[in-house]
Amino acid sequence: MRPESANRFDAEFAPRIAEVIAAYFSKTVHTDVLPHGVDGQPTRVRIHAAALSGLGLYPHPLNLYLTWEGDEIERLMGEQGATRFARYLAALPRKLNAWTQARELDFLTHTQGDPVALIGGLDFES
Repeated sequence: MRPESANRFDAEFAPRIAEVIAAYFSKTVHTDVLPHGVDGQPTRVRIHAAALSGLGLYPHPLNLYLTWEGDEIERLMGEQGATRFARYLAALPRKLNAWTQARELDFLTHTQGDPVALIGGLDFES
């Protein structure tokens, strides 16, 4: 991925993803954007929250990282990128639900099966 694409993704796209995810949940779920290059890592959106007392389905508080494929990020910079990204943002609630079913994640109680979870190699399909 070109450095300018990574920088643009950090500045324009990742914060919008974090905002949509945070808005989907209660105010007790937090999101952070960790830019590319920090410790050699790709851009990450962290989703985290303290577990809700006595309700946790899993033993660990929510601490999840999302990353996207470099080629997918490059595609966002193209002619149809804005339209594709808008569809992706609209689909995020459905995607979050699918991740809950596919992994040991419980967004309702803010718990997960592992101390840290990574959902990587994501694309921007809606």
